[in-house]
Amino acid sequence: MMNKPVISLPIVCSTRDVARALGLKAYAVREMLEQEKLRGWKAQDGRWRVDRESVMSWLQLNQLENIVGSSAVATKSVLVDAAHEAPSGEIVIRPKRFPPRVLLIEDSAHFQKLVQLLMDNDFPQVDLHVADDGVVGLLMAGRLDPDVLIVDVLLPGIDGATLVDRLRSQPQFHSNQFIVITSLDEESRAPHERALAGVSVIHKARLMRELPMLLNRTLAPSAAF
Repeated sequence: MMNKPVISLPIVCSTRDVARALGLKAYAVREMLEQEKLRGWKAQDGRWRVDRESVMSWLQLNQLENIVGSSAVATKSVLVDAAHEAPSGEIVIRPKRFPPRVLLIEDSAHFQKLVQLLMDNDFPQVDLHVADDGVVGLLMAGRLDPDVLIVDVLLPGIDGATLVDRLRSQPQFHSNQFIVITSLDEESRAPHERALAGVSVIHKARLMRELPMLLNRTLAPSAAF
């Protein structure tokens, strides 16, 4: 029987309580409630009240039981291959790991299958993990510490640009590689320009041609064949 995660929440909690415990913004918790991923109701003051048991169930469903507390960002391993200096001047430690770990954050089953097919054919040694919304993706990034994150822009929960911006702002993720995939044209991507500055962006129409080239540069020589 799976143990329930220990989480510091009252039986009935606010969106702010849940956001603080999971390291999210309150608006992301409200979206989870509206999408019925969490169980809650609106009180007379118009604010959401959240059932703590539904938060625990959601964590277990997404295998995120160990990600609780004030931040969704996991501590890096102290078993190191090399140290990288972050822009802030802090030293970011990269774990020595094989096979390389890739996290795909994409809500489309079609593109999930395309990336899985590409990995199976061209990068069979990659340890691929998939999240189908931004909230789960954010928490999985903290738990898994992937070498590469492939992130769609348009995601439920938290949009991909916000997710990438939040992770890149953390010293722990300064040496992780980010690849953004999107169906948006350049004009439609303009509102996300600041968040995606310096990040490789692939239009989904060119995904199967351009993603292997980027992954070859990022993962070679350990994963590409």
